[in-house]
Amino acid sequence: MINTVKTLCPYCGVGCGLEVASSSTDNPQSKPKVRGDRTHPSSQGMVCVKGATVAESLDQDRLLYPMVRDSLDEEFRRVSWDEVLNLICDRIHMIRTTFGADGLCMYGSGQMQTEDYYVAQKLLKGCLGTNNFDSNSRLCMSSAVKGYSQSLGSDGPPCCYEDLELTDCAFIIGSNTAECHPIVFNRFAKYHKKNPQVKLIVVDPRRTPTAEIADLHLAIRPGTDINLLNGIAHLLLRWGKIDAAFIEDCTNDFHEFAQLLQYYPPEAVAETCGISLPELETAARYWAESKNILSLWSMGVNQSREGTAKVNSIINLHLLTGQIGKPGAGPFSLTGQPNAMGGRETGGLANLLPGYRLITNPQHRTEVEQFWGVSSGSISPHNGRTAWDMITGLEIGDVQMLWVVATNPAVSLPDLERTKAALRKSPFTICQDAYYPTETAAFAHVLLPAAQWGEKTGTMTNSERVVTLCQAFRQPPGEAKPDWEIFAEVARRLGFADKFAFPHAAAVHREFVQLTKNSVCDMSDINHDRLKQEGAIQWGTSKRLYTNHIFPTPNQRANFVPRHALGLAEPPDPNFPFILTTGRVYGHWHTQTRTGRIEKIRQMYPEPFIEIHPLDANDLGIIHGNWVEVRSRRGNAKFCAKVTRSIAPGTVFVPIHWGAIWAENAEANALTHPQSCPDSLQPELKACAVQLIPIAIELTVKTVNSYQLQPSEC
Repeated sequence: MINTVKTLCPYCGVGCGLEVASSSTDNPQSKPKVRGDRTHPSSQGMVCVKGATVAESLDQDRLLYPMVRDSLDEEFRRVSWDEVLNLICDRIHMIRTTFGADGLCMYGSGQMQTEDYYVAQKLLKGCLGTNNFDSNSRLCMSSAVKGYSQSLGSDGPPCCYEDLELTDCAFIIGSNTAECHPIVFNRFAKYHKKNPQVKLIVVDPRRTPTAEIADLHLAIRPGTDINLLNGIAHLLLRWGKIDAAFIEDCTNDFHEFAQLLQYYPPEAVAETCGISLPELETAARYWAESKNILSLWSMGVNQSREGTAKVNSIINLHLLTGQIGKPGAGPFSLTGQPNAMGGRETGGLANLLPGYRLITNPQHRTEVEQFWGVSSGSISPHNGRTAWDMITGLEIGDVQMLWVVATNPAVSLPDLERTKAALRKSPFTICQDAYYPTETAAFAHVLLPAAQWGEKTGTMTNSERVVTLCQAFRQPPGEAKPDWEIFAEVARRLGFADKFAFPHAAAVHREFVQLTKNSVCDMSDINHDRLKQEGAIQWGTSKRLYTNHIFPTPNQRANFVPRHALGLAEPPDPNFPFILTTGRVYGHWHTQTRTGRIEKIRQMYPEPFIEIHPLDANDLGIIHGNWVEVRSRRGNAKFCAKVTRSIAPGTVFVPIHWGAIWAENAEANALTHPQSCPDSLQPELKACAVQLIPIAIELTVKTVNSYQLQPSEC
């Protein structure tokens, strides 16, 4: 018998609905068949190669049983769940007694379902007294969170995907949407093709597949985004193409912003950005002539020491022209992880509490303490450690336990050699994942087998605030368990049984959503049963936020946030003359923990590469297909040269996906630095200074358990 269930793609923040047909016999030889769910409002039946092939990795290299070892020099040994949970609880008790709660840290992931996130927050922040929960959203969306909060009064994208088909002008900055959010891009591309009057502006140093269909591609120098945005605003103000009534009635601090703009005359901005004056004027004219303007951005904006400032500057343009709270318009952050939004809703960052509350707000802490039934003062008033703070805490011995869940910091964090050295010093690291090996597992003392996509039921929220029920269609293999169940059992063994008596994920969700009541992200009327009956549901009183132009600030007005451009944290110099930027490719996802185990995707991308402009390649004697060593002040890596005019001279690009398991010395983050945005604390992963050296090497064939990766043709 064939069962069909509706679920969600577990990759990017687009949140595509999937239908999975599987055998009720749960026969390992019977592979589930995946197709797009045509009834899902976000994806409308479309699916990319990652979603289409996701089931192929379900039984590859799975972590099946709890494993422990006393030191990193030893082999893992299999233990029972009872033994490993007692070990973890004893360690937590010892650390709290000896070092205090600040010695405990958990680093989570947008791969976690909302129920997983929520139980982790309740355990750490409510019961253990530490706010040291951060997630890989810190590397992904924290600048968008902070920018929305500063400019509009609260987190939460105010737009929806329908706006892609209602806009007159899409302004994409810092996002290769075609490869990184392909279904969003496909929706707009179809609309754009049918409506030639609709404009697309793409701001990117690379001529990506996104830029290929643009009416205007602005290949600005890395680090000049704010110059460009302020330059466009300068022209709009000079031309009188602003919404004076909206500014007067609905915003704060316009005069300060107008004063700032005098420092960004178009001639100077064009020169700084490395574009022509007509290109800058065309961008401003498109903005001025469009009735509805939709801006979209992702990592190219957020992963910067100016990440929050860039988000503020994008929103400033919308406030200047009244382009918010109406169809086809608004500032739209494209979320990276599939449930990064759910993480934000549940308080899954070191500065947040559930329901878009802030740890530093006494009223917010009191509300959550009372709801959780913990004593006053149980929640620390201090923000917890960010992901990078956990690394520096390991370096100096302040962090005594690091619990890593569904993420791979031994590849994804910046300054990777420093990160690995810190991980080696950790007294006690738990790696909770569905797969083994991973790069981070090499630094773990405990491995906990987690149920993954298709093996547990829970919810996720995508970029447009749509909540989808992800239903299980098979049993977890071996002894794997859902993440929230693992957290809850630890909590019960630590003495908090009365607060974690959840019989199933639906009960977890039911409790969580009550904490969102009357907040911007009010989901109190959503539950598992309703999602199962009605399908995916968008939270909020309407498809778009702020349609009444009332904002959740003290005076209900949006804020202009004037920001001067600072440029790159590490600009090029004679010793390191190139700017390295990093990103994703269409088929792979982050550190290949799942996609690296799918044959079709591996064949699409046989090896890592570096994009170099022909002028730079010619100067250095680099030939297409040869190997290049890339050096920064922190480390080095080797990549196959891809000589292309799609990258601007002086800039090079490498993908982020290859860790030590998948290729020899090809880690992008061996090169990047940890300097971060002072507001969001998000690292500048998108730019660092490097030098290039042409080399000739033999490729080392990598074997991952049963997989032998094919030799490169490079």
